[in-house]
This record gives sequence, structure tokens and C-alpha cells, in this order.
Amino acid sequence: MSEPTDNGQLAAKIAALMPRAKADLTELVAIPSVADPRQYPPEECVRAARWVADAFTDAGLRDVHLAETPDGSHAVLGHRPPPPGAPTVLLYCHYDVQPPLDESAWHSPPFTLTERPDGRWYGRGAADCKGNIVMHLTALRALGDDLPVGVKFVAEGSEEQGTGGLEAYVTEHPEQFLADALLVCDTGNAEVGTGTATVSLRGLTTVVVTVETLRGEIHSGMFGGPAPDALAALVQMLSTLRDPVTGSTRITGLDGDGRWPGVGYDEEQFRADAGVLDGVTLTGTGTVADRLWARPAVTVLGIDCPPVVGSAAAVPATARARVSLRIPPGTDPDLATSALTRHLTEAAPWGARVTVEPEGSGAPFRAATDGPAYAALATAVEQVYGKPLAFLGQGGSIPLCNVLSAAFPRAEIILMGVEEPRCLIHAPDESVDPSEIEHMAQVEALFLREFARART
Repeated sequence: MSEPTDNGQLAAKIAALMPRAKADLTELVAIPSVADPRQYPPEECVRAARWVADAFTDAGLRDVHLAETPDGSHAVLGHRPPPPGAPTVLLYCHYDVQPPLDESAWHSPPFTLTERPDGRWYGRGAADCKGNIVMHLTALRALGDDLPVGVKFVAEGSEEQGTGGLEAYVTEHPEQFLADALLVCDTGNAEVGTGTATVSLRGLTTVVVTVETLRGEIHSGMFGGPAPDALAALVQMLSTLRDPVTGSTRITGLDGDGRWPGVGYDEEQFRADAGVLDGVTLTGTGTVADRLWARPAVTVLGIDCPPVVGSAAAVPATARARVSLRIPPGTDPDLATSALTRHLTEAAPWGARVTVEPEGSGAPFRAATDGPAYAALATAVEQVYGKPLAFLGQGGSIPLCNVLSAAFPRAEIILMGVEEPRCLIHAPDESVDPSEIEHMAQVEALFLREFARART
């Protein structure tokens, strides 16, 4: 049997499995597995974990079970031993999802998978990351007993909460995750129809800055003018984090002029994907990709101050803000935290008292792409999409990548999946293009074949 014919048969198998993939995703999306007990019962996450365990047992993995992680969540673990001399691949995904946020902003129920006239499937987790779970299942089902590599499988249960349960579990039980290549499937393609590997992740540091100027609020008519306004001081401090003309992030001690060497991001496409209003310009300089993946980016996440409704004619005595700073590979998160703290403190006007409290941080990640796993992925992508593998960065953080890299420095880490900009992950009306589930399942199955050939 020739290889093209073999690949064609695999594609036909996956196409025939797509109705089952839709049924699987319908069941998974219907489980509101938000890993925050303040919002949804913890039993929903356990229900999702058991669904995943049953599905991957049915797909041929062995000893699939739930393991409690140090944060109280449950990871789903399973494996299938390799044929003699074959490599082992770890398949990662997560079954917990973001809350639906404003349900009135959804055009269909968030926990009901809904196909709309545009052909996309809508629902919370349809892409992030339950679509990737279904991608794994479809690839494994298509290969069946002809699985050419060993497989280790893990589905995380608290990724969206960032509580670090799986990272701690990996550190305590590294032998359960040892593999030659690690497919971390929680990202996706640059656009529908362009096979892409994410090779760069920005890190993150978050601080809360508090400004105090008075012992208490005072009447703005009697004291306003000479009395230092804490909220005005905070606003002035926050304004120094960006260039006043371009809006570029400018934090003393951090390089703000990095360049992105991989695939670009068309500016008009970015405006559409991000929902930028007509007439509003983008902030920063350089290409969109430079600004997204190669440079620090500051965001004011929230401010505590008197609300408009209920505010009084008084000079604010205290105000605080939560500030996030995304950092590119090559930037140490501790250095970034120190630089942000120092910048805010030194920017305080009028001798205002400033306290900066770090909330947490995560290191950036950059993948090495010159090994046999990436060569196998490039071959698979070329066969499925008819064009070369693209490299992408991502602004979000996946701390697990650094934990895995430290534990297994010789293993290749590949970030891929079914997500793409139109998915609107973490937002109302999240969706997935079913063709991406189909094609990326084919990429995964072909990758497993190609990687087995390269390593045996």
C-alpha cells in the first residue's frame, strides 16, 4: 500500500468519525466544568473528568483513572505502551473551562453546543479546550490498533484557574509523564486552514498597587485643590506605563523593542478578531506580531475607587489598581516584577505613599524546533493543509510548559490544537470550526506515524 493511499484512507476514516466528534463535543460542552466552586458545583468538574476517562478508555488507552492533584482538582491519566523500539508521545489537554461571563451576550445557550448558519459550533469550551479533547479522541479512534507509538495521556482539571495543581503533580510524579515528545494541545492555528505550531509563550507578572494621600476622604469644596487626590495620583502613575503618543508599553528596565521572526498577524484581521471599534487606533509600534509576542505588554485589569453612582463630593484618600504585565521569552519574571514595582513607585507624584504587592508570576516559554518531532509535524501539516508549517507566538501563559521542559529537557514540546482567532476563547460566543477538528485530528494521527518512523 502506498503512503498517499494510506494517508487518504486515514483522512476518510476521520471524516467518517466527525458525526461522533460532534456528539462527543455536545456531551462535553453540556457539562459546566468551571473549576471555581464559588460559581459552579465541584461535582461538574468531576463529571467531566469521568466522561473523559470513559471516552479515552473506549479509545484504547489503559489504566485511565482520576488522580487528585495538590490543588484538589483531578487530572485524568492513562497510557498505552509503545510497540518495541517505538517512541512515546504525551498528549495533553484540559477539561475545565472559563465561566460563560455575561450570558445575555451569548446568541445561544453557552452550555449547549449549537451549530449556526456560518457552520461553526458554538458553546463554552467548544474550542478551549474540549475541542482539543475531541481532536485527540478522533485521531486515536482513526488509528485504532495501528497506533505506532506509545501514548501517555493527561487531561487537566484546573488550568483556567491557574492554581498549579498539575504542575505540582508533575513535579512529584515525573515518571508518569516521561515521553520523547509532548503534544500540549491548548493552542491552535494562525487562521483556519493554516497548520501552525505555537513556539513562544509570554510570561506574566501581576501586582496590586495601592496609593494613599490622606487619612480619610474630605470635602472637595472645602479642601479640593491643595489636598492631594489619591485617585488622580494613581491615574498619573498608570499613565507613565505607556508612551503618551504611541501607547507602547514603556517600563524602565525592560526592553520594549523586540522583533517577532515567525508568521505575522495582519493588522486588519487583528482589528476584526479583537473587536477594535472603528476610528480607534492600535497601540504600540512595530508589527502586530512584534507587539503581541516579542514585547512586554501592560494592562490595567481593575481599579478600586469610588464608583460613579454613589460617589460623593469628596477628595479620594486611597485608590488601588491591579496591573498585569505580559513578558516575552528572554525576560525573567522576577526582573519584570521588580522593574514594574520600581517604575510605579518612582512615578508616584506629590510624595504619595505607594505599596506594590506581587500577586503572582509565570515564566515565558520558547520551544526548540530543530528536532525530529517538529520535522514530523511539518510533514503532517504539509500533507493535510498543502502548505508549510507556520510558527506562531501566543500572548497567554501555560506554566505547565516550563515545568515539563525542566523535568524533561531532552523532550520536544509542541503546542498545537483547534483554536484560532475566530474562536473567541474566554469570551461570549466561543466557537470552533469543525473543519479544524477534522484536519488537526488528521495532523495528529499523521504526526504519530511520521514520528514513529523517524525514531525507529
